[in-house]
Amino acid sequence: MLLPGATLGVLGGGQLGRMFTLAARVMGYRVVVLDPDPDSPAGQLADIHLKAPYTDAAALLHMANLCQAVTTEFENVPARSLEMLANRCFVAPGPAAVAIAQDRLLEKTRAAEAGCDTAPFADIEDEGFLVQAWSRIDGPALLKTRRLGYDGKGQVRIPAADDDSFWRAVDEALGIAASVPSIVEAFVDFACELSVIVARGVTGETAVYDVVENEHVHGILDRTIAPARIPSALAHEAQRMALVLAEALDLVGLLAVEMFRTRDDQLLVNELAPRPHNSGHWTIDACLTSQFEQHVRAVAGLPLGEARRLANAEMRNLIGPDVERWREFVTDPAVKVHLYGKTEVRPGRKMGHVTRLLPLE
Repeated sequence: MLLPGATLGVLGGGQLGRMFTLAARVMGYRVVVLDPDPDSPAGQLADIHLKAPYTDAAALLHMANLCQAVTTEFENVPARSLEMLANRCFVAPGPAAVAIAQDRLLEKTRAAEAGCDTAPFADIEDEGFLVQAWSRIDGPALLKTRRLGYDGKGQVRIPAADDDSFWRAVDEALGIAASVPSIVEAFVDFACELSVIVARGVTGETAVYDVVENEHVHGILDRTIAPARIPSALAHEAQRMALVLAEALDLVGLLAVEMFRTRDDQLLVNELAPRPHNSGHWTIDACLTSQFEQHVRAVAGLPLGEARRLANAEMRNLIGPDVERWREFVTDPAVKVHLYGKTEVRPGRKMGHVTRLLPLE
């Protein structure tokens, strides 16, 4: 157990690292952020900001010497960097769990091994594998790069063969499959997307948040509704699946599990994120323990907090120029405004979020 006054490290200086840093400092911890961006949102608030690439051995050694525990705000940190740190200090989540979440094929395989349903999928090693896999799926499909895709990036939708755009999509998919390892999975005509965040401590203790419902625009999360508008039995099953997956990964920290609810009420695991998650931002204002405080507790070896929801909530991302609407939101007493300190506004860039609190129902 690391007591207040200890130093925690974060690989990554984006908004997730910023909100982790805020929670950690409120709880009395010092924070070291490693991120190459001199203006990173988390680095602005850290006790120490190491401005270096994630592969910089000297910077990683310096971080390990400064910190009693290190975490990451995104799952695409080079595995070798995590292994170097893990040889010198406590790292949560561990390199093995992060390595699985970095690779869509590995995460889908682990979910299936844990007894959770997914959309049908297949590994794509080259163009020939794509043709075979698409033939087996026999319908609309998605080709995704195995690594580094997020917010809809690195994906191509392949429609049914009688669609006018079929051959154009196939050509694009073949180009990707020829250049990087990929996965193809059946397209799911889902009723809604759900996500569940579960925390797991060093002793195996767990805490699970309410299931939420997510809406996307152009592949980027636009709105999260808490709790999800689904039957209670389905919500309990989604939470059970998230707990099973956290156990299967031997995770310490947070795990966000994105799922599809099909039109016949089946739950299909889509993606795993072993870190705080955009769909959990509502917990800052609407739960007894926010996802970021919970992550601090898990990484520091403290008992987990209660994940109880104190209000219903609706979270909206402020994407690109939407951030200018903060003046509108700040005049509403039921809305909490969170800005990330990013100086450059770009289309598709997450600049902040707002959470509207609603009465419990």
